[in-house]
Amino acid sequence: MAAAHLYQRKGLLIQLPIALAALVAMAVLWQLFLPMPAARVVLSSGDANGAYHAHALKYAEFMGRHGVDVDVQTSGGSVQNLRRLQGLEQPAAQLAIVQGGASAGPREAGAAKLVTLARVDVEPVWIFARTGGIDSLQQLQGQRVSLGPKGSGTRQLALLLLQQVRLTPRDIVDTDVSNMAAVEAFRAGTLDAAIMVGSPGSPVVRAMLQTPGVQIVQLSRTAALLERLPYLQVRLLPAGSLDPAARLPARDLSLLVTTASLVARADLAAPLQRLAAAAALEAHGGSGLFHRAGEFPSLRRVEFPASIEARHTLAQGLPWLEEQLPFFWAQLLVRLLVICLPVALVAWWAARLLPAYLHWLLESRLVRWYGELKYIENDLANDAVAGIQISRHLASLYDIERRMNALAVPSDLMPRWFTLKQHVDFVRVGLRRRSGR
Repeated sequence: MAAAHLYQRKGLLIQLPIALAALVAMAVLWQLFLPMPAARVVLSSGDANGAYHAHALKYAEFMGRHGVDVDVQTSGGSVQNLRRLQGLEQPAAQLAIVQGGASAGPREAGAAKLVTLARVDVEPVWIFARTGGIDSLQQLQGQRVSLGPKGSGTRQLALLLLQQVRLTPRDIVDTDVSNMAAVEAFRAGTLDAAIMVGSPGSPVVRAMLQTPGVQIVQLSRTAALLERLPYLQVRLLPAGSLDPAARLPARDLSLLVTTASLVARADLAAPLQRLAAAAALEAHGGSGLFHRAGEFPSLRRVEFPASIEARHTLAQGLPWLEEQLPFFWAQLLVRLLVICLPVALVAWWAARLLPAYLHWLLESRLVRWYGELKYIENDLANDAVAGIQISRHLASLYDIERRMNALAVPSDLMPRWFTLKQHVDFVRVGLRRRSGR
């Protein structure tokens, strides 16, 4: 009988295949639905002396404490950072710090989708000029102007600002100088104006403020700019906030500001998105010259879709396991709990249920034969058998005995099998006595 054969070899024919199937199911589910994320990411920052690079080093330090290696790559600015994120330029990056407005250009074919993990900082748009009384970008027409390094977010934003007042690079003298070279050009009298984006503590901004004859331009009628460029805002720069001793600036100024965001590829593993958002939370939770404590990091007014994982992390922090364990062990334990444990429980249940079913099936055979035997015994007890009926009952007993001998009885049912065989012999003797043989 197939059931008896399977039950006798249940370890080899039932439990071993179930265990192998469970291992295959774990491997497939692990690979397709929750593959282990790489414990290494590339983060494209910015100039080695800039604020973006300093932020990136903080993220790398935080993620390193959790067991993730962060390769911080310097770059020429936000535009290059975006190209690296989108896979359009090498080295490809999974994380980058991007200035507001850097994504305003046309989307290139084949560019990867991006998500925002957090807006992390406010960056003033500084406009410095040698000529006093400038309060409009149109007044820069014909002047020698530094727009920032090519490929930088600063230059892209500067071109967008000029475009709003119908100026193009042909309407100004677009110089090639930027950063500290622009400071030297101001001092040498070969530069009239400069547009740059940078933190108040930037060495270039500090040098500009200390250059004789160079003034900060405060634009008037900025409402139209804010309407057309929603990633810009106006913030107050209080008098003396940059240098109280020198009283810089000498009066309160309203400056255009943009924001810097931590951006990731949309296909970056969810645990790495959460960890990067947690790094931003630790690095940017304090106050700054243009924002209060707790204002950053945030996901308001973002240019790329907000990451769901980052939103949960900024609101609730990292999950408990990822907070308590190193990255690798946390991810391994999650997969053991989510994939391996349920599959193992199902396999254990099946490995017990199938043999139990086969045992019940074999036991039911014995019970049915007992029922047939009981029917014959009842006839004997009631003196209801004689002649040809005795012959039929004897044939039934031989048939029961034949089927019993064909059954490979498991050891735990062997006592019942022998008891049934004895009962068959006992009834056979009774039938023969009744027939006179």
